[in-house]
Amino acid sequence: RDDLSAGREEGPGEGGSCEEGGEAVSTFVAFLRGVNLGKRQMKMAELKACCESLGLTAVKTILASGNVRFEAPSDKGLKDRLEAAMLEQFGFPVKVTLRSADDIEKMIASAPFAKLGPDDDVALHVLFAEEKLLPKPDLSPLPGHISVARIDAREIYFVAHRLPNGRYTEGMEKIDKLLPKGALVTMRNWNTIGKLLQ
Repeated sequence: RDDLSAGREEGPGEGGSCEEGGEAVSTFVAFLRGVNLGKRQMKMAELKACCESLGLTAVKTILASGNVRFEAPSDKGLKDRLEAAMLEQFGFPVKVTLRSADDIEKMIASAPFAKLGPDDDVALHVLFAEEKLLPKPDLSPLPGHISVARIDAREIYFVAHRLPNGRYTEGMEKIDKLLPKGALVTMRNWNTIGKLLQ
């Protein structure tokens, strides 16, 4: 799985809008924090049905770590609607971070890991924040094998180098304590990002 929101170990587009029934719709991706951990189980087929019950269209889940793509006329109020629907459907609260397909395309095009070589033994991750990360976090206390490729307004890109024990993300659970208080964040493997708009 690739959601490291709970500090789990991890190894190594289409955007714009279209017309449906005369109404312009745009593509969005919802990232769910901390699902399929312990008792917080969620079948992706049920998540898809939950989203469709809200009138969202072209719904597709990506992996089992809580990534769902869909089309909607607007993202206004969408986060709250999704969280309320999932609480009712699954019986536990789920925090949602939204990005538009345009956001994802720009993120990929920006090539945040371009300085890395093809043979580097690393795992690449991106942290998504719901709001701007202010003040800018000081991530220097992170373990030495984890470096920061770039910090944007609502994303942080991490490079985790392989440890002698074969792990990559050991110690990454410390990130939450280094972020602005109350920040809603969730993390994904960079490999997952490339699959979101396929």
